Amino acid sequence: MTQTFQTSRRTVLLGAAATALAACSSPGEADASVAQYANSPFRRITDAQWLERLPAASYNVLRREGTERPYTSPLNEESRRGTFVCRGCELPLFRSETKYDSRTGWPSFYDVIPGSVGTKTDYAIGIPRTEYHCARCLGHQGHIFDDGPRPTGKRYCNNGVALSFQPA
Repeated sequence: MTQTFQTSRRTVLLGAAATALAACSSPGEADASVAQYANSPFRRITDAQWLERLPAASYNVLRREGTERPYTSPLNEESRRGTFVCRGCELPLFRSETKYDSRTGWPSFYDVIPGSVGTKTDYAIGIPRTEYHCARCLGHQGHIFDDGPRPTGKRYCNNGVALSFQPA
């Protein structure tokens, strides 16, 4: 019994140490994307002002890292040429050419406009996931998964209420 406990404890401690080391690693492209907007006026908007500016569902996702129910966004069916922008600050995030039907119930994209998002590790459901957010206003958008199509193999699974669409 003691050996099993020590092995499990060792596994947990090693996992925690690896996570801590990963958090201390050098900044990547996503961190640089966020840093370029450090002086953005969107970073100075108060929570009360966000509440006034955004619909309730968008506020819950963008500012509280909520998740909309799947298959509820009209953007799931959006197929025109154009750009998907952050609902909070209108920063362009995705080109329509990178949108695809992931059959998950959320608008999904296989690539992001360079410099438009930052990432962080999210443990909200108990396992690590990569969350991404708008680089300019830091509004939560969704999560990145490694089950997308070529050429990137990525799936940017976005909350539709966190986006607006601008036709070409």
